[in-house]
Amino acid sequence: MKEASGEANLTVVTIILIGVIVAIATPIISSMMSNTQERACCMDAGGQWVNGSCTTSYDPECNTGSTSTK
Repeated sequence: MKEASGEANLTVVTIILIGVIVAIATPIISSMMSNTQERACCMDAGGQWVNGSCTTSYDPECNTGSTSTK
Protein backbone atom coordinates (compact mmCIF):
# COMPACT_ATOMS: atom_id res chain seq x y z
CA MET A 1 0.00 0.00 0.00
CA LYS A 2 2.90 2.34 0.71
CA GLU A 3 4.20 1.90 -2.84
CA ALA A 4 0.81 2.81 -4.31
CA SER A 5 0.51 5.99 -2.26
CA GLY A 6 4.07 6.97 -3.12
CA GLU A 7 3.35 6.47 -6.80
CA ALA A 8 0.20 8.58 -6.52
CA ASN A 9 2.16 11.37 -4.81
CA LEU A 10 4.78 11.28 -7.56
CA THR A 11 2.02 11.56 -10.18
CA VAL A 12 0.55 14.61 -8.42
CA VAL A 13 3.96 16.27 -8.20
CA THR A 14 4.58 15.60 -11.90
CA ILE A 15 1.21 17.11 -12.89
CA ILE A 16 1.89 20.20 -10.77
CA LEU A 17 5.37 20.64 -12.29
CA ILE A 18 3.96 20.35 -15.82
CA GLY A 19 1.37 23.00 -14.97
CA VAL A 20 4.01 25.37 -13.61
CA ILE A 21 6.22 24.91 -16.68
CA VAL A 22 3.28 25.58 -19.01
CA ALA A 23 2.30 28.67 -17.01
CA ILE A 24 5.82 30.06 -17.31
CA ALA A 25 6.43 29.11 -20.96
CA THR A 26 3.12 30.38 -22.41
CA PRO A 27 3.79 34.13 -22.02
CA ILE A 28 7.35 33.73 -23.30
CA ILE A 29 6.22 31.90 -26.44
CA SER A 30 3.36 34.36 -26.98
CA SER A 31 5.77 37.29 -26.79
CA MET A 32 8.17 35.65 -29.23
CA MET A 33 5.36 34.98 -31.71
CA SER A 34 4.16 38.59 -31.53
CA ASN A 35 7.66 39.95 -32.03
CA THR A 36 8.22 37.64 -35.01
CA GLN A 37 4.95 38.81 -36.55
CA GLU A 38 5.96 42.48 -36.19
CA ARG A 39 9.37 41.81 -37.76
CA ALA A 40 7.83 39.93 -40.67
CA CYS A 41 5.31 42.74 -41.24
CA CYS A 42 8.09 45.32 -41.27
CA MET A 43 10.22 43.35 -43.69
CA ASP A 44 7.24 42.58 -45.98
CA ALA A 45 6.64 46.34 -46.21
CA GLY A 46 10.26 46.87 -47.27
CA GLY A 47 11.48 48.16 -43.93
CA GLN A 48 14.38 47.12 -41.77
CA TRP A 49 14.03 45.95 -38.16
CA VAL A 50 16.54 47.86 -35.99
CA ASN A 51 16.63 48.01 -32.17
CA GLY A 52 13.11 46.69 -31.73
CA SER A 53 11.37 48.96 -34.24
CA CYS A 54 10.77 49.26 -37.95
CA THR A 55 12.75 51.89 -39.88
CA THR A 56 9.81 52.60 -42.21
CA SER A 57 6.13 53.04 -41.52
CA TYR A 58 4.05 50.01 -42.37
CA ASP A 59 0.41 48.99 -42.36
CA PRO A 60 -0.77 49.01 -38.70
CA GLU A 61 -3.40 46.39 -39.53
CA CYS A 62 -0.57 43.91 -39.87
CA ASN A 63 -0.01 43.94 -36.07
CA THR A 64 -3.57 42.93 -35.31
CA GLY A 65 -3.42 39.86 -37.49
CA SER A 66 -6.24 41.06 -39.71
CA THR A 67 -5.85 41.00 -43.46
CA SER A 68 -5.99 44.16 -45.48
CA THR A 69 -8.38 44.32 -48.45
CA LYS A 70 -7.05 47.39 -50.22
